[in-house]
Amino acid sequence: MSALRDKDLWIFLNGTRRHWIPTLCSPHNLRIVRLLALDTATEACSVALWCDGEVLARFEHAGRTHTQRLAPMVDEVLAEAGCTAAQLDGLVCGTGPGSFAGVRIAVGFVKGLALALDRPVVGVSSLAMLAQGAIEAGGKRVLSAIDARMDEVYFGAFEVDENGLARALAPAMVTAPAQVRVDIPGPWQATGSGWGRYAELLRAGVGAAIESVDGLALPHAAAGLKLALPEFLAGRADPADALSPAYLRDKVALTLDEQQHLRAGKSAAR
Repeated sequence: MSALRDKDLWIFLNGTRRHWIPTLCSPHNLRIVRLLALDTATEACSVALWCDGEVLARFEHAGRTHTQRLAPMVDEVLAEAGCTAAQLDGLVCGTGPGSFAGVRIAVGFVKGLALALDRPVVGVSSLAMLAQGAIEAGGKRVLSAIDARMDEVYFGAFEVDENGLARALAPAMVTAPAQVRVDIPGPWQATGSGWGRYAELLRAGVGAAIESVDGLALPHAAAGLKLALPEFLAGRADPADALSPAYLRDKVALTLDEQQHLRAGKSAAR
């Protein structure tokens, strides 16, 4: 298949369904018809389904109710598309960074579902999802920042590649806002809750113009779909066991709620 073009892939961000590529095939002529994407790394709970050329999605400011809202939102998009979990060809998961509990809720759910269905998975950075949203709004270079609490931010720098997708310019990091240094030429678009809380401190470390700041932006699962599609098409999707959170901080044990979501993902496949 030829390289994906930006005009071929439309992003879903505003609660409406959009048409994407009618048919996608891998280099081995494997048709990819249905992909489910989730992200719960922040206060947002986001679900998106790519089904037969359309994207259906749900997005909510869930606060601390991800455990209550995630499975119903998945059921809603599957029901709207008229398909079942067993008909999925693959799954996409926002792997963070973000809230420890939030990241593991999505990872546990996706891993459980993928294991039960024996489907491949692709993990996508939640910072990259933020950057993709800014790119869809016209940005060329994006600084994504998620409030990491404890007076720190999760931070990443991205640029748009030849296919209209967010490409990391440096490894993501967790750091105090005052310690951020960006010497790469701009201009930049700034996005994410880290900018909403620490805009002045972050600006001081950027050695180029910042054209816009969206401190309310949150990751959308539909952006994860777009970023993951080339990985599926190139045969770079992973088995479910390989999916893991990208904490950037030290890992901690699964809570009871997160264990419940691992079980819920498996149950959804039945």
